[in-house]
Amino acid sequence: MSQALDSFWKKQSQNIIPPVAAVLIFLAVWQLLALSGLTLLPGPLSIFTDERTRELLFYPFYDRGGIDKGLFWQTLASLQRVATGYLLAAIVGIGLGILVGTNPLISAALDPLFQFLRTVPPLAWVPISLAALRQNEPAALFVIFITAIWPILINTAVGVKQIPQDYINVRRVLQLSSQKFFVKILLPSALPYIFTGLRIAIGLAWLAIIAAEIVMSGIVGIGFFIWEAYQNNYISEVILALVYIGTVGLILDKGMAYIETKIVPGEQK
Repeated sequence: MSQALDSFWKKQSQNIIPPVAAVLIFLAVWQLLALSGLTLLPGPLSIFTDERTRELLFYPFYDRGGIDKGLFWQTLASLQRVATGYLLAAIVGIGLGILVGTNPLISAALDPLFQFLRTVPPLAWVPISLAALRQNEPAALFVIFITAIWPILINTAVGVKQIPQDYINVRRVLQLSSQKFFVKILLPSALPYIFTGLRIAIGLAWLAIIAAEIVMSGIVGIGFFIWEAYQNNYISEVILALVYIGTVGLILDKGMAYIETKIVPGEQK
């Protein structure tokens, strides 16, 4: 066991020490700035010194009913919304991306519209989604969906367009059916691009949860939790919630990268 740990440490120490050191230096500088009075933002140690925040930190699983729940349940509720919106974005984005990538006429027609819509920030979609859907939950899911779909769609279309001409010639020579061409040539060639879009989109979907849940009053979710904490001037709680958001975002990104290494041939992240 000890030998295995020593071997692991020798291989991974260079990947572990620099980021840990960078985080510790960042926290130390932040705390010094807070103590010096140069910023009104509480230091990271306020997470431990504030009684309310300390309870949230050490008891993430408490549930007193309603929206009075620990940060685990707040985060889980947000993840469920992100999963739904992201899954819809992946299905629609990959499908439209393949359509656009394989049809130059459709690409020329829709590309200006896609480029226009993808530049609209998530917060700008909040009032539009509420006006159109009239219900908080569907409106929040739409904000996540519309934020996540563009990198998936655009990267998929680029991947399809990048299929080598030799592969197209092989299809013609062998007279492959559309189904076989899709499974044997198109999908494997475009997969690296598709996963690039999926990986970017999962981060954007998680970022959009704050905007999405602001529209939903009185619900369980990390975004609404942050908004309520800010409204009540519980800044230490906001900081703790941001730690949760950053940690989950990192896990989602690394998880998607891991899945990519298992599906895309030759990918090593």
